[in-house]
Amino acid sequence: MDELFTTATIVGILSSAVRLATPYLYAAIGETLAQRSGVLNLGVDGIMLMGAFSAFYVVYNTENLLTGLLAAAGVGLLMGLLMAVASVTMKAEQGISGIGLYLFGLGLSSLLFRIMLGTVESVDGFPRLNIPLLSDIPLLGEIFFNHSILVYGAFLLVPLTAFLLNRTTWGLNIRAVGNNPQAADALGVNVQAIRYATVCAGGMLAGIGGAALSISALNIFQENLTNGLGFIAVALVYFGGWRPVGVLLGVLLFSFVNSLQLWLQVIGIDIPSDIAVMLPYILTIIVVSIPFRRGSEPAALTRPFSRGA
Repeated sequence: MDELFTTATIVGILSSAVRLATPYLYAAIGETLAQRSGVLNLGVDGIMLMGAFSAFYVVYNTENLLTGLLAAAGVGLLMGLLMAVASVTMKAEQGISGIGLYLFGLGLSSLLFRIMLGTVESVDGFPRLNIPLLSDIPLLGEIFFNHSILVYGAFLLVPLTAFLLNRTTWGLNIRAVGNNPQAADALGVNVQAIRYATVCAGGMLAGIGGAALSISALNIFQENLTNGLGFIAVALVYFGGWRPVGVLLGVLLFSFVNSLQLWLQVIGIDIPSDIAVMLPYILTIIVVSIPFRRGSEPAALTRPFSRGA
């Protein structure tokens, strides 16, 4: 147990937590945009799987990381568009549409993996990028400034999204559409266009989140690589009160517990491994069950919009 409280172990846990937060952040921030406009996308996990496979397969064949990342973003955009067509244009029940999209992504990524790869392979993913001067700061440099560019991008996304939602006209329109689409429509806001844009942007970010797993964090692809990560990201949007900073705090809490359970196993703490693995998910159930941020929920979330209705 004493090994858990050494400087090296604490730094390792915190550094891993920052790295593990990356795919959750991309997916959860993207889902925040969609939900703030009134669309619940439960297909995030399926989008991440397809993004992860697309990025990995492209990098495996071309050794070009940027092309792989663009492939993941493009596939995520297309799957977000599919969700938007179902939920916005066809006004299908959003929960069922999202589960269908998840199953589609899960099944298609597994099929493509078996046909196009057949076995688990590895690639050289995004390397660590030390930020000059900052990475030399004792302890803090190793924790925060010794990661790949996708990690930095995920954390920069938080203030950018907060600025977009709170300080721009487009952000005002997103919030208006998510709270009262009829009033927004009466003021000339194109409700469908806003929802299409946010759901597609959310899909693109989820695809990048999948790429952050397959060509940055793990550098492999296997069936069901995400293991439900996308659903956790959706839950963290609720925990964060539909605000980017709140989502960031939730993601960091979850990734810290996840990192802790990994390190408990690495250093040989005598607890059953199954219990350690369960810890992050138990935490998620607990925090999502607490209704302290329900007042922030977009009023029109999951409600299809019909002009004149």
